[in-house]
Amino acid sequence: MMSSGTPRGRFAPSPTGELHLGNLRTALVAWISARQVDGSFIVRMEDLDRVTSSRRHEQQQLADLASIGIDWDGEVVRQSDRFDVHRDAIATLQRLGALYECFCTRREIRESAQAPHGLGEGLYPGTCRELTAAAAAGLRDAGRPPALRLRAEATIVQIDDAVAGPFEGIADDAVVQRNDGVPAYHLAVVVDDADQGVSEVIRGDDLLSVTPQQVVLQRRLGLPTPRYGHVPLVLAPDGSRLAKRHGAVTLADLAARGHGPTAVRALLLASLGVGDETALDLAHLARGPWQLTADQL
Repeated sequence: MMSSGTPRGRFAPSPTGELHLGNLRTALVAWISARQVDGSFIVRMEDLDRVTSSRRHEQQQLADLASIGIDWDGEVVRQSDRFDVHRDAIATLQRLGALYECFCTRREIRESAQAPHGLGEGLYPGTCRELTAAAAAGLRDAGRPPALRLRAEATIVQIDDAVAGPFEGIADDAVVQRNDGVPAYHLAVVVDDADQGVSEVIRGDDLLSVTPQQVVLQRRLGLPTPRYGHVPLVLAPDGSRLAKRHGAVTLADLAARGHGPTAVRALLLASLGVGDETALDLAHLARGPWQLTADQL
């Protein structure tokens, strides 16, 4: 599935609900950026969580993308169909000694993170990093299956982000396999982007802070690092992250109020400061969030 040097962008939503204006805005930026340079563009469904994902949501998301003029090349790939490829990558990391078992619950991690440990805010405190074999066996015997984490060694990663500009962050010990045996997001996204020949990743800036751990995973697996561009989020009128509770935030909501896909596309382009896709320049996008007004919802 490699793209043989052709620039390739992507949009990779989780099919767990309807796309809202923030999702659609990011997808539009990713699509325009790829098409501007005659690149290809793919859509991948990040459906690792089979409980919350559904084919119904997937089909609705694809229909919404198409309705605002976003097309894609080739078939839509589902991450859930690629577990064997992900597990091969996990096995490679294990052979390299790059992983360790982690038995921590989310609650334990939250509580540990409140204690001073010298790491960056929100980073895993390393509770299980040097766990002895005997201690690990005891936890396993007590019915606590382990997740697998990357030994990131608190590596400092510098990124020249196409939207946010220069960024430096510490790579966390990312989970690469959940304690139920399912490959985790950070591992899957790195493997799939490389396998599909993705050369540019445009996504929401809420993921900028976790990009260093993905870069470290790429390095450990010998995979290329794509060009990243993190687009500021869309905020509701009250300044909070956009959500269904704010009213007309999906295409269906807006259609019920008389705003069709063409009008929504025009609104999204206007929010980016351009009248049409030919004028989009990632380096000159506003670095702050786009805050909707009550009359737009």
